[in-house]
Amino acid sequence: MNTYKIAVMGGDGTGPEVIREGVKVLKVLEQKAGFKCEYQDYDFGGDRYLRTGEVLPDSASEELKKFDAIYLGAIGHDKVKPGILEKGILLRLRFELDQYINLRPVKLYPGVWTPVKDKEPEHIDFVVVRENSAGIYTGGGGNIKVGTPNEIAIQEMVYTRFEVDRCLKYAFEYTRKRNKNKELTLVGKTNVLTYVFGLWERAFHEMGEKDYPDIKRDYNHVDACTMWFVKNPEWYDVIVTANMFGDIITDLGAMIQGGMGVAAGGNINPDEGGTSMFEPIGGSAPKYTGQNVINPIACISAGQMMLEHLGEAKAAKMLDQAVSDFLGSGELPGLSVSDIKKAGYSTSKIGDAIAQRVQDM
Repeated sequence: MNTYKIAVMGGDGTGPEVIREGVKVLKVLEQKAGFKCEYQDYDFGGDRYLRTGEVLPDSASEELKKFDAIYLGAIGHDKVKPGILEKGILLRLRFELDQYINLRPVKLYPGVWTPVKDKEPEHIDFVVVRENSAGIYTGGGGNIKVGTPNEIAIQEMVYTRFEVDRCLKYAFEYTRKRNKNKELTLVGKTNVLTYVFGLWERAFHEMGEKDYPDIKRDYNHVDACTMWFVKNPEWYDVIVTANMFGDIITDLGAMIQGGMGVAAGGNINPDEGGTSMFEPIGGSAPKYTGQNVINPIACISAGQMMLEHLGEAKAAKMLDQAVSDFLGSGELPGLSVSDIKKAGYSTSKIGDAIAQRVQDM
């Protein structure tokens, strides 16, 4: 029996409530699919910062490297200035744990409303591979003549061939493993950002021709991609793109799959022995803290991604089916707080319902 060490970070707001339901479902899966998880809780987040003045201990990254994965609820506290926790915890962990891939499935489940007219689950089922640790988000640049009419702001997008190649390799391998349409689409802006995306495009085709002749290759400008997400999402299988464009198009992806309530993501270190982190994409929703009314499905789905990454394919498939069955049952009229209340559900009751479906398999 495989045993995995999982660091659990409930985080802020409703994060601890949704992570509780994710762990609840995982514990049922352990019994059904024959694996074991050892969980250790960490209190990194806004409350700890307000209490101690410390965002993340210097020892945290080295300690977290000893775990097979990190399972995160949410980061973002209404009494902490925006950016402090996000940069001090999320971005710092991504960089220090070298989580250079952000993986974002965009999948419409049965029974979930999408704002895209006439699209069904068979039309919206693709994955975005976002480069996660380089590019414009690394903070290169600065401000000159601050506070004057001549102030200058510089933010630099920098990529090395090494950073591009390792992201592309992951995307090609993921496309091959997914084995759906076996088509990988590079999203960039080669007509304007010619230096950076010229590098991406050259590397993309060189690697594809040499090592992945079985994978079809396509290219979209990022602005065209946003149009096709809405008009023809069925065109996509796997997308690979740079950090900033990936950040933007995956939020659009979350909307066409029904909203943040079902959107999950992984910050992946694919290297052997690397530690990856899995989380729901929605925020901490502090105004609902402690009310047991927030939707935990995205967090539960993040657990499904974690199982798939750990190699527990059977358990991951079971959990995906349980989520699909629950959403397709029509028991929830929608995924908002008002929808959950209207249906007589709660955060814990949704977790119970999905856990029961796993138990009944």
